[in-house]
Amino acid sequence: MRPDLRDAALALPHNAQLSTAFVALLVQYSFPDLQSFTQTPQLPNMKLATILALATAAFAGKTINNEHLKTEVVTAVDCKRPTVAGDKIHVHYRGTLASDGSEFDASYNRGQPLSFKVGSGQVIKGWDQGLLDMCPGEKRKLTIQPGWAYGSSGTGPIPANSVLIFETELVSIDGVSKDEL
Repeated sequence: MRPDLRDAALALPHNAQLSTAFVALLVQYSFPDLQSFTQTPQLPNMKLATILALATAAFAGKTINNEHLKTEVVTAVDCKRPTVAGDKIHVHYRGTLASDGSEFDASYNRGQPLSFKVGSGQVIKGWDQGLLDMCPGEKRKLTIQPGWAYGSSGTGPIPANSVLIFETELVSIDGVSKDEL
């Protein structure tokens, strides 16, 4: 869940009367995979903190899918300041081909994470989108379709039209102090 939405919602008085529609929109926006959660019959009678706690628990370890990218949170980390487009981040990763599991690259082998500005087109689109809203220490598995990877051209050891799997770990965000996390 976006920390800014969670914090704003939790700052409301416990006795605040929120419409079912508002809560449903908040949950749907924050947890796209959990639209059926908003159909829970008890939802109108729950306090917002309870709703958010249940939605967060239900979301942990879930997969977010779209036609180009499947993002699975492997190790969840909560922080106040996750990655946003334009952040310079440092990421450890291991990349494999979905077709046969062969490894084509890994920052772990070099002992140094990759550094780049996320969301700025310096890396493949699957990374630019898959590493947003991530906290330092968090690990994600990204399964990226060719259209958001190297497409019909491929590159180096990556054949054309390859589906790629990346195990990623956000090491740090430049300019964000430990107090902000």
